[in-house]
Amino acid sequence: MTLAVLCPGQGAQHPALFDQLDTHAESTRVIDDAARALGEDPRAWLKQGDAIFGNAIAQPLICILQLAQWALLQSQLPAPAALAGYSVGELACYGVSGALGIDEVALLARARATAMDAAAAANPGRLIGVRGLSRLALNRLCVATGAFIAIVTADDAFVVGGSAAALEQMRERCEKAGAKLTDLRVGIASHTPLLAVATDQFQAALERSTLKAPSLPVIAGIDAGLVTTRDRAIATLSAQISHTVEWVQCLDALHERGCRVFIELGPGHALSRMLRERFDDVEARSVDEFRDFAGVAHWAQRKMSALG
Repeated sequence: MTLAVLCPGQGAQHPALFDQLDTHAESTRVIDDAARALGEDPRAWLKQGDAIFGNAIAQPLICILQLAQWALLQSQLPAPAALAGYSVGELACYGVSGALGIDEVALLARARATAMDAAAAANPGRLIGVRGLSRLALNRLCVATGAFIAIVTADDAFVVGGSAAALEQMRERCEKAGAKLTDLRVGIASHTPLLAVATDQFQAALERSTLKAPSLPVIAGIDAGLVTTRDRAIATLSAQISHTVEWVQCLDALHERGCRVFIELGPGHALSRMLRERFDDVEARSVDEFRDFAGVAHWAQRKMSALG
């Protein structure tokens, strides 16, 4: 059975993110390299309270964490058959795959956040979670209200983005239709056309970078297709900012490739839970569920051996 690695997006970060990492030379090196590139120590960010949820800190922080974790795990595991990342986690996938060094991942994450914040200032919006409607029904409501489907997380679960006025109308209509709504801690309408300008700016940043073709296949968030070239990496990574993330299709694509053991890098465990809810023949755990990284590697090796 084959292994896949998942890189989540922002939202579950907390002040103790690096507690397990600073005792390991491999992960410390990653954090230090990122600090030199950014001119700021990510460890200091974790002492800044709610500032870790702002894009300028959250996006590079998430990527740095995931690459520091992977630096510890990669020598203990077989090469993954594929990688998939949720929102900014898709950028981290290119660091995991070796297509970008940690310095450029950190700088590109900051550039992505800056572009998104600037676009959001011109086109304010936010995100809400909607559960209990079909995509067809939800899409009709989006057309009627001017909102957009930002992320598809299950057949009946979505993240919807738009202006405050559009989302207020969506809230009223969704409640009447019996849907369950969740307010999300994201202050911009990510993955919607409101951030189209940020797509163009981030594409330019990617084109200036040393990004190369990934050595491990990456699943593109916008269409669940494989990314194996630099040009497609640039196109899909930039488009993702202002287009729907088809996360369910990404999970299906990994499953179709024979992936049955999944390791979710930090923070959080939402992606592992989504997998287990969708498929009854997978083993999926997050790094955050283990006391140490040796336990993560031992679990993955044991499960792959058991599944044959």
